[in-house]
Amino acid sequence: MADKNPSSKIMYLSIALAVVLIAVVVPFSMSGKGKSDSVSNADDVESRIAPIAKIEMQAGGGDGGVKDGKTVYNTVCAGCHGAGVLGAPKFGDKAAWAPRIGQGIATLNSHAINGIRGMPARGGAASLSDDEVKGAVEYMVNGSK
Repeated sequence: MADKNPSSKIMYLSIALAVVLIAVVVPFSMSGKGKSDSVSNADDVESRIAPIAKIEMQAGGGDGGVKDGKTVYNTVCAGCHGAGVLGAPKFGDKAAWAPRIGQGIATLNSHAINGIRGMPARGGAASLSDDEVKGAVEYMVNGSK
């Protein structure tokens, strides 16, 4: 079955040589581009899957001093009590706060300090002192009567 036509041997040899050249030359010609593309693609992927926002609960101005109730509310509590997240009573909503206020300030302070249902202890700001938490509770209660 051997083909005795020399032109067909040359054609097969040319095709084989072309395939080998493509296999060897193409990767080298793209080596610089391929690396930057893979880095670029990785950057693109990272930017597409990055979170839209990051929330960190903190206890205020960072000056290390004691924060008043309004400051604690604005920096920690408003994140949930401003929007009613997970059923948190909204600041100023008299109907939502009335039954809670009826439980007494000691109970409200205990819930705020220790956490209740979806609310973490100290509103998620572990660095708050008991007095700072109580000040925020008093501020919310006074603003919701």
